[in-house]
Amino acid sequence: MNKILILGYVWPEPRSSAAGSRMMELITLFRAQNWEVLFASAAALSEHRADLAALGVAKKSIALNCATFDSFIAAYQPDMVLFDRFFTEEQFGWRVEAICPDALRVLDTTDLHSLRDARHQLLKATQHHYRNEAERYQASPVLASPEALRGEMGGTHGNQGIAQREIAAIYRCDLTLMISDAEINLLQQQFGVPAMLLHHCALMLMPSSAAHQARPTFEQRAHFFSIGNFRHAPNWDAVLWLKHALWPKIREQLPDAQLHVAGSYPPPKATALHHPKQGFHVVGWVADAHQAMLQARVCLAPLRFGAGIKGKLADAMACGTPNVTTAIGCEGMQGDLPWGGAQADDAVSFANAAVALYRDQALWQQAQANGDRILQLRFDRDVIAAALLDRLQEAYQQRAAGRQANFVGSMLRHHHHKSTQYMSQWIAAKNQLLALEPVAPDQADNAG
Repeated sequence: MNKILILGYVWPEPRSSAAGSRMMELITLFRAQNWEVLFASAAALSEHRADLAALGVAKKSIALNCATFDSFIAAYQPDMVLFDRFFTEEQFGWRVEAICPDALRVLDTTDLHSLRDARHQLLKATQHHYRNEAERYQASPVLASPEALRGEMGGTHGNQGIAQREIAAIYRCDLTLMISDAEINLLQQQFGVPAMLLHHCALMLMPSSAAHQARPTFEQRAHFFSIGNFRHAPNWDAVLWLKHALWPKIREQLPDAQLHVAGSYPPPKATALHHPKQGFHVVGWVADAHQAMLQARVCLAPLRFGAGIKGKLADAMACGTPNVTTAIGCEGMQGDLPWGGAQADDAVSFANAAVALYRDQALWQQAQANGDRILQLRFDRDVIAAALLDRLQEAYQQRAAGRQANFVGSMLRHHHHKSTQYMSQWIAAKNQLLALEPVAPDQADNAG
């Protein structure tokens, strides 16, 4: 393989989200093999997007439901196409197969969207029983069993069949990159997805000079820090839980404590929570999240729902900053190792754990050491990268045999791609007809 086409759901923003960091890690790895990489997306160019040209990566804006994509990919002829999240495969998978049938088709889920959504539905169902908004803010994460998650994900109510769509996309691709081994276990044990279609790839940590410089000591650090893209629903929910349930309990014990809440794209409803007198500072986007993390004594990540691996927690451990999170927050990260901080799943326990880490230097130093060990044993970039390259080469060389063995995927491609093709062609024809409609006289006058 030497030509890679990445179809991005959005343009990568490594300073805004863990998904952006992961995408840049993949791009950097591919370029290190001297592979030619072209990144294409139908999304609008974003403010904080990465400089792909600096890595020697070409970029192209593409359109949905448009035959211009066919001529573009026919001219490019990639050896591998990487779909960024399952809905990108839904949009472009049939075109890729029709024009470049020999290209290896790889899906990167980023996280299992259907799992995240199922947990969100379970939390909302719990909150529905509370009498008012104030009580709903006190609700704890719903820690469902794999069987309960299977039941919620498999239903068509609430999550609108996201699991069916996402797992179908996994079957339609030659290989799917999974960032969490917990999600691999869920797919294999609860949904029967074959192991040959999945690869555990926790490649996500961005190189950072901040993470390698001398880390400030316990005494040199102060305050709490929380970070997350405000457009990501689990992060916004975490801010609300912090503001209304957790932070007041922490301030009861540490009346002078300060919390800085950072993240890209804060909406007005988020900045409205800014309250310096309460020590609650909504700072929004920060240019160097690692530097901000290095100055904090404790990182807070109170995630009541979500999926995948949490980049903010990996960053915290890389910066030597112990964290407090939930069972959902640390899922898939530690294996059998002790956590790099504390895990708590109710407001009182969470606040007490945060205060203990903030006050107790010995506890703090042990948590920091635990975080270092997790990164060393579970997130070694060289080991993960080598395994990924081997698996991609193997999948490319054996793609014909793999597709023959994956009859379910073949069946799903046949039915889905045909229906998607016809719908896409109908939309394209409709758009063409609209473009040909004459402009009304009054509209023409206004345009002039």
